[in-house]
Amino acid sequence: MNHSSTGYSGTARALHWIIAVLVLLMIPAGIVMVQQGLSRPLQNTLFVFHKNTGVIVFLLMVLRLTYRQINRPPDLPDHLPGWQRRAANLSHRALYVLLFIMPISGYVRVKAGRFPIEGLDALGIGTFVPASKALASVAQTVHFVTAFALVAVLLLHVGAALQHAVLRRDGVFSRMWPPFGH
Repeated sequence: MNHSSTGYSGTARALHWIIAVLVLLMIPAGIVMVQQGLSRPLQNTLFVFHKNTGVIVFLLMVLRLTYRQINRPPDLPDHLPGWQRRAANLSHRALYVLLFIMPISGYVRVKAGRFPIEGLDALGIGTFVPASKALASVAQTVHFVTAFALVAVLLLHVGAALQHAVLRRDGVFSRMWPPFGH
């Protein structure tokens, strides 16, 4: 294993923070890109960014989940009450599930609607879903609803991290900070 008993490895930290930054950039891009009255060049740029970054997030999540299966994360500190351990476990599982649902539903929405994902198209990666307005509509709804769930869990996660970092100062936050290394 590449981590101490109390902190995450440099690889786990890097993956966490890279994905976090990308997701935190994609949320406002996703909100703004669908607004009415936006200039076409800005809207196109935001759509291209959002779609292609979604592919990157998906690939990084596959890497992160694979890494996590091979390199067990450190145990939570003994001083945490049972309910906090359960809440942390549940919120982390929810984040993983939501961070897979978002790019998959986005991909299905875009490809079923026969829109491009420029990075995949440039690599010659074909479409894995049929053209279907109905499928695109369902995927769009899943993407939209999941976005709200993701934001809610992210707010809970960030709030808990800040509580441990600023109020309790109990070492929980330092398990994942700094982003690159110990």
